[in-house]
Amino acid sequence: MPSKPSDIKNADVDELVAALSTEEAIALTLGVGNWFTAAVPRLGIPAINVTDGPNGARGRKYFMSTPAKCIPCGTAMAATWDTELVGEIAAKILAPECRLKAASVLLGPTCNIQRNPLGGRSFESFSEDPHLNGMMASFYISRLQGEGISACIKHFVGNEQEQERRGSDSLISERALREIYLYPFMLAQKHSKPWSYMTAYNRINGIHCSEHPWLLTDLLRKEWGFDGLVMSDWRGTYGVPEAYHAGLDLEMPGTDGWRQTSKVIRSIESKKLKLEVVKERAKTIVEFVKKVATSAPEILDGDQKERTHDTPADATLLRKAASSAIVLLKNEGSILPLNAEKIKTIAIIGPSAKQMYYAGGGSASLNASYVVTPFDGIAAALPKGVNVVYAEGCQGHKRAPILTDRELMTPDGKPGMKGTFYLKRDDNGSFAEPTEQFVLDNMNSKMYDSDIFFTKEEWYMVLEGKTRPVEHKTTFRFGLTVSGRAKLFVDNKLLIDQWSWGPRGETSVWDSTGEVMGDFVLQPGVAYDIRVEFSNLNPSQLGERKGGWNRRATVRLGGFPVLNEDEGIKDAVEKAKSADAVVLVIGLNGDWESEGYDRTNLELPRRTNELVAAVLKINPKAVIVTQAGSAFTMPWIDSARALMHTWYLGNETGNAIADVLFGKVNPSGKMSMTFPKRLEDVPSYLNYGNQNGKVQYTEDLFVGYKHYQAREIEPLFPFGFGLSYTTFQYSDLHISKPSSNSVDFTASVGLTITNTGSVSGSEAVQLYISLPAGPLTHPARALKAFTKVRDLAPGKEAKVALELDKYSVSYYDDRLGLWRADKGEYGVLVGPSSDSVALRGTLSLDQGFTWSGL
Repeated sequence: MPSKPSDIKNADVDELVAALSTEEAIALTLGVGNWFTAAVPRLGIPAINVTDGPNGARGRKYFMSTPAKCIPCGTAMAATWDTELVGEIAAKILAPECRLKAASVLLGPTCNIQRNPLGGRSFESFSEDPHLNGMMASFYISRLQGEGISACIKHFVGNEQEQERRGSDSLISERALREIYLYPFMLAQKHSKPWSYMTAYNRINGIHCSEHPWLLTDLLRKEWGFDGLVMSDWRGTYGVPEAYHAGLDLEMPGTDGWRQTSKVIRSIESKKLKLEVVKERAKTIVEFVKKVATSAPEILDGDQKERTHDTPADATLLRKAASSAIVLLKNEGSILPLNAEKIKTIAIIGPSAKQMYYAGGGSASLNASYVVTPFDGIAAALPKGVNVVYAEGCQGHKRAPILTDRELMTPDGKPGMKGTFYLKRDDNGSFAEPTEQFVLDNMNSKMYDSDIFFTKEEWYMVLEGKTRPVEHKTTFRFGLTVSGRAKLFVDNKLLIDQWSWGPRGETSVWDSTGEVMGDFVLQPGVAYDIRVEFSNLNPSQLGERKGGWNRRATVRLGGFPVLNEDEGIKDAVEKAKSADAVVLVIGLNGDWESEGYDRTNLELPRRTNELVAAVLKINPKAVIVTQAGSAFTMPWIDSARALMHTWYLGNETGNAIADVLFGKVNPSGKMSMTFPKRLEDVPSYLNYGNQNGKVQYTEDLFVGYKHYQAREIEPLFPFGFGLSYTTFQYSDLHISKPSSNSVDFTASVGLTITNTGSVSGSEAVQLYISLPAGPLTHPARALKAFTKVRDLAPGKEAKVALELDKYSVSYYDDRLGLWRADKGEYGVLVGPSSDSVALRGTLSLDQGFTWSGL
């Protein structure tokens, strides 16, 4: 018998699988709780822990979760156009974070395609372009797995919207499926060989991905040669025999799964499922456990405790990644960078300036170990003596911002709120049988961790604290959202009652009610008592215990000072009028962009556009800083002279913004997706969303910039676009002859980049290929290679080499069922963005060829 969990690395897998009982084999194919695989102690097979990604290792705790580092979101990482930097982040930030969370598997990267910016999880994937998407994923996975942590690439495949995602059927042509949606996964499989895949919730052409034999067996395992683990997305399995037969090894999570022993045995007895198939799936899991035990034995042999550990080196790298992702979109008159030494008064304005908007919402969210807000980052970068003034202008939140220990304190004055769990409450509202006391620093409490007592059918929580005193009389609006039932008392008065009823929530992901708000006037200098009473029983008007208990028990308490937005905009204008420099911080956040639902329009929240227009009218030199993981419209764009887009940048948000604003960092980010001028211009505008459960991908190959170029529609900002504080010249294009006219085809493209400006800078060089005319339609150009020229000094030049292979010249022929490269001339287009070609050349193939596999 092994003496420690990792000793399975020395075991014979075939012997272990042969020794499994039927019940043990079944158990291995279903998770345990939310985050673990099953263990078989009798045979020395340990459980392994997985953790949500892709922009950090959140850990297995929802309630009072362990603080974690947060890297920039997927679209931001792709906007660096720097695969080496992405790999460095994976190796030096994500892998150590997984070790701190005792996790052998990181559930990421996300490699879906932004076919529409309304998609709730658009921020989570890398790009609208399959090549950029796939290459970013490849370096992320290679470096993460090189440190012994398994990546789990997701969501395989066609999960480009959140609406009815478990029931929707993505109807995609074979060419579009191959050339667009599968392509990032294909590149990742070729270059980095992920150890695990996660299936998508949706159907592809009629069959759920977790039950799709062609997808999981014929394509992934046979054609691509994948030999790792395939797991479902959480509750993304819809039956017993179908998923087993298709090739789904592991159903996640273990709570309320289909693969309960009794159900699987019934399927075997009814001849719908063979025991041999179950054993085959179990064998894959044992092989996977052995692999992670070999690659990172210290995780399995450790104490399984979660930890937080931030270092100056980590902060430096996170700051570098965040600043590298920022895209300078406009800089008329060289307003940027701002000269901090000449500023006497700076006005920092906007609803996002003081908020911690560092990530999108849903499973990509986490409890960040720290966050530098834009306001704090900018203020810290200024010399002493600069007068910093602030105006919110208008409000930009969707739900009330979560209250934290910044706004609340315990009854004895410590940060946060004191909490107590109880098992009983009588009809008079008195609580009994306290079980645990704690302090909460964040009032967003998801209490459905499966490894603690919350699985009991009835329990209660009471939170007690005080508001921090305010300086001025303030009308404060509280917002309460629950899965279960709750009451909010302020100054011992009932303010919000969600005990016997609750409005319907927007998303089924977290199974919560809608938010109910209540106002309370805070007098200056007074700390008011605040109390939340919560039960995991569902609201019911039929009686105290008639609602049944809620398995997704959650209470979220938010709040904000109510702003008269007419006065707020006036205040912002006055401060902008008298300041030497104005920075206006606006955008979206994790409530607008989140797993569980899609956006309904591309507008900025509430009166944001009105605020921007008013500030620009009085001060045209105001610098607009936008935060969002995806696209939005900018009706004020013609009035803006300085604009930078910052995505969601993680822990170091504010510092990175300040670095670019004041010129400590020369911006080098480029757009990872197209920003349209209006929603109607989006390729999938007419067919986004479900129609009786069907999603028609009728834009076919023409996703993102390929659509805008084909239809000659000018976007707001094109894919690949981004300015710098310097300028670059492209020259000396030379293209080698093909090495062959067959599947081992390669060719080299060389050029020279010269920094023709006055400051050092970095440039993302992009190479697009135009296919020769043939029997099938193709986009006018497609990205096939890119590289980042880093830190090129003024007047200096760099030689750039870009390599092409069979992927660069091929398309999928759905009649042949093969990849195909045609005889003829291929256009080679090199430049700084998808719509700006600096150098043109041709590459000739003397004969065509076909291929399959990788």
